[in-house]
Amino acid sequence: MNIILFLLLTIGILVIFLREVKQYERGVVLTMGKLTSIREPGWSIIVPVFQTMEKVDLRVKAVDVPDQKVITRDNVSASINAVIYYKVSDAAKAVLEVEDFRYAVSQLAQTTMRNIVGGAELDEVLSQRDKLSEQIRTVIDLETDQWGIKVDNVELKDFFLPEEMERTIAKQAEAERERRAVIIKAEGEVAAAENISKAAMMLSAAPGALHLRTLQTLNDLSSDQSNTVVFATPIEVLRAFEGAKEWLDAGSKKSE
Repeated sequence: MNIILFLLLTIGILVIFLREVKQYERGVVLTMGKLTSIREPGWSIIVPVFQTMEKVDLRVKAVDVPDQKVITRDNVSASINAVIYYKVSDAAKAVLEVEDFRYAVSQLAQTTMRNIVGGAELDEVLSQRDKLSEQIRTVIDLETDQWGIKVDNVELKDFFLPEEMERTIAKQAEAERERRAVIIKAEGEVAAAENISKAAMMLSAAPGALHLRTLQTLNDLSSDQSNTVVFATPIEVLRAFEGAKEWLDAGSKKSE
C-alpha cells in the first residue's frame, strides 16, 4: 500500500514538474521573474511557483490583413487587403520585448500598408504590386526585428475600386486600345505605300515589265468564276495608241 502511494505521489510530482516542448517550439523559462534559459524540444523540469515557462511557436505564420481603406497619391479612394508570412527568430525577444507579438505584427502591417499604398498612384498600385509588397515587407521586417520576428513575405491580394472608377478605367483602356489600333493601321498603310512605291520603281525601270504584270493579272483572273472583269489599261498602251495616231495623221498630211 505504501509503495502504491509512493508511486502515485511520484507520478503526481512528475506531472507537476514536467513540461513538454514540441519540435517546432522553444520554451522561454523565467526563474523568479528573470530570464534564465531557453528550453529545446523535449521534456523539461519546471519548478512551480519559482519558475514559469512560455512556449513560442517557431513555425511560419500567415496573418491575413483585413481590408484597409486607403486614398492613393492621386486622390483615388480604394480598399486593399494583404497576407503576411512571418516567423519567430528569437523566442526570448518575442516574449520579453512585446506583450503580444501576433497582435503587434497585425497592427503594424495594417498601418504600414495604408501608408505605403497611400503614397503611390493608382497606376503603380495596379501594375507594380510586387514593388509595393517588397516595400511593405522591408518596413515591417525592420520594425519587428527588435521583437525577434523575421518577415518572409508580404502579398497584396485584392484591390477594390469604387464602381464609378472601374467604369472610368474601362473607358480609358478602351480608348487606349483604339489608339493602338489606329497607330497599327497607319503603320501598315505606310509599309504598304513603301512597298508599292518600290514595286512601281522596279516596273518602270524595265520596259514591258508593266505589260507582263498586267497579263499575269489577267491570267489570274481567268480562273475566277465571276462574270465581271475590271481591266486597267497600262499608260504605255495608251501612249502607243497616241503615237500611232500621230503617225497616221502625219502620213495623211503628206499624202495630201
